[in-house]
Amino acid sequence: MKTIKHISLWVVAAAFMVVVPTRGNAQTVSKTYFNVDWQFNAPMGNSYADKASGWGMNFEGGYYVMPHMAIGAYIAYHTNNKYIDRQTLALSSSSALTTDQQHSLFQLPFGLLAKYRFTTSGMFEPYMTVKMGANYSRMSSYMQAWELYRDTWGFAVSPEIGISIFPSPNYRYGLHLAMYYNYATNKSKVLTYEIDGRSNLGFRVGISF
Repeated sequence: MKTIKHISLWVVAAAFMVVVPTRGNAQTVSKTYFNVDWQFNAPMGNSYADKASGWGMNFEGGYYVMPHMAIGAYIAYHTNNKYIDRQTLALSSSSALTTDQQHSLFQLPFGLLAKYRFTTSGMFEPYMTVKMGANYSRMSSYMQAWELYRDTWGFAVSPEIGISIFPSPNYRYGLHLAMYYNYATNKSKVLTYEIDGRSNLGFRVGISF
């Protein structure tokens, strides 16, 4: 997970290096937008790793093909964890495992999006977005120095509502707030645990430019 965090920091730094020199005035490149967010995520419908957490980020950008309608792309990631006390798992009729565990569920959705904003001027810019694409997920169980895991791919869809707040009408730098739901079709099994699908509900806080 340290690698993911380092990648996130480099992406944020690169975005500022590209945008700061060229995107000062809203009239210069008003047809594009970018969001960089921290996100809080709560899994739904599974007990494997059901603890809500803030171990995630979201990156997206788009181009307004019409004044209110934009198309673009996104990538996000999140990790949820859960500690399991020492217990005995019956693996088969002739084998069992006694251990405590740290469950981890990592998700990396990415793909395309369509965004509709309800206004094109003023400080507040409410919007709604639908995102669709692929979802990579790793279901892991950590036991002392060992990790058992299963990697899977699935289809993901995510509706989102939010608002961008621009304090200055002449500049496109502001605050971004959003609530989202994400569902993916991934199926996986580790030890005696099985998850069919990935459902998540959460919110995002970040910057918009």
